[in-house]
Amino acid sequence: MEQILLKHTRPGRCLSFDEYRSAGGFGALAKALGKMTPAEVQQNVIDSGLRGRGGAGFPTGKKWSFVPRDLPGPRYLICNCDEMEPGTYKDRVLLERNPHLLVEGMALACYALGVRHAFIFVRYGYEQAAENLRSSIAAAHSSGFLGDNILGSGFTLELGVHQSAGRYICGEETALINALEGKRANPRAKPPFPAVKGLWGQPTVVNNVETLANIPAIINEGPLWWKSTAATPEAAGTKLFCISGHVVNTDCFELPLGMTLGEIIDGPCGGMRPGSRFKACIPGGASTPYFTDAHRDVSMDFDPVAKAGSRLGTGGIVVFDQSTCMVAVTLNLIRFFARESCGWCTPCREGLPFVRHILERIESGRGEAQDIEILREHVQMLNYAFCALAPGAMGPVEGLLNHFGDELREHISAGSCPFKGDRLP
Repeated sequence: MEQILLKHTRPGRCLSFDEYRSAGGFGALAKALGKMTPAEVQQNVIDSGLRGRGGAGFPTGKKWSFVPRDLPGPRYLICNCDEMEPGTYKDRVLLERNPHLLVEGMALACYALGVRHAFIFVRYGYEQAAENLRSSIAAAHSSGFLGDNILGSGFTLELGVHQSAGRYICGEETALINALEGKRANPRAKPPFPAVKGLWGQPTVVNNVETLANIPAIINEGPLWWKSTAATPEAAGTKLFCISGHVVNTDCFELPLGMTLGEIIDGPCGGMRPGSRFKACIPGGASTPYFTDAHRDVSMDFDPVAKAGSRLGTGGIVVFDQSTCMVAVTLNLIRFFARESCGWCTPCREGLPFVRHILERIESGRGEAQDIEILREHVQMLNYAFCALAPGAMGPVEGLLNHFGDELREHISAGSCPFKGDRLP
């Protein structure tokens, strides 16, 4: 399998700047600045079919195309490394092993977008990642790959690292922008979209770590080659999948986009643990509806996963075996999302704690038949929240209702959790 992002790296060690240079690092930047126009770099990204790896999967080149070129004042690029989705840790792995790939990717993106000052917004707990980034930026500066007149091209760029104070809502791009400006991290109304009016009122693009880290390979090897590393003709590139749960091998794997769920579990994951049988999984991070054994043949790519009723999201796969209570799993996730709501809008602020209360009642053996319909209503109702946090939070609830309705009804009819025994007080 072709390695793009984790090539030349190994766990527990950060690739040095000199090692990255020896492996061809910053060759893509030199190529772009010496032989390509900004428009050509952007067209390469469009032709590659690269879709955002932060969760939404929006086409990256298309997102860049929304930035107006005729507005006065600066433009900005922000790299989103506020990775707080439970089950997702790919960006941390990448930055702890090879931060230089992101620095080069950001330089290429900034050249394409006409950006002279960019920021990396890092989750508060990612101290090693932030330290690695600062070291990489300093080395790139001293080697002439950042700063004024990079490689004699006339292109100037400064990168800054901002360590977040933390909150899940900062993963929403406009809340992230508010946080970077020193404001409360609430999402903004759209339109205007950040591409037109973002950081300090200027055109701004927000991309994920993994997204930007793919740009050097696209420029170096060409968009058609990069696209061909996927497992199917419809997919494009590789993907970092974070695996956790009841499988033999839990790790962050770089795999061809489009491999089936079953191929991932039986292949790099090594299958289920001894004595375990596959029951379900979260396919794309904590805010995605569950997959079951019936989904093992689903191609793990954006459109096929959506067609099957879930989302590829961040690629964080959490696997559960037959001993797992899916009501308890859903409750655990909803507790997280209810706590992380910014409180800006009523559906999220009030709705998520109410859903948590209903699930707590069912899990403790005090549920009623009408609770199932109440949960269904809230799956629809929370779609009217101000941002995507609440609809995403209801993804696991939707999966619970669609695939594990029998478990819900058994909790209610038995007056206890069938996976725990006696009814709780």
